[in-house]
Amino acid sequence: MSETDVTAEIRAYLVTEYLAGEDSSDLTDDYDLISSGVIDSLGLVRMISHIAARYGVPVDDIEFGPDDFRTLTAITRLIHAHTPAEAA
Repeated sequence: MSETDVTAEIRAYLVTEYLAGEDSSDLTDDYDLISSGVIDSLGLVRMISHIAARYGVPVDDIEFGPDDFRTLTAITRLIHAHTPAEAA
């Protein structure tokens, strides 16, 4: 799956799960999801679960922090850096 496809899927997930019914026009690739309140601590747990299930990212085996989930670009990089080759 290309980075563009991953970013589009994550954007769609965010809109559906976190911004349902709200204006999502500001949701650019570099929009700060944490500072803006789109993703809070519970949302972070849900996002990690989604990434593990959807992309096979071994979240129990890698180190990551809030900055890895701050923007769509950061999330996409995290996924591509840790997605098993056969699932990419």
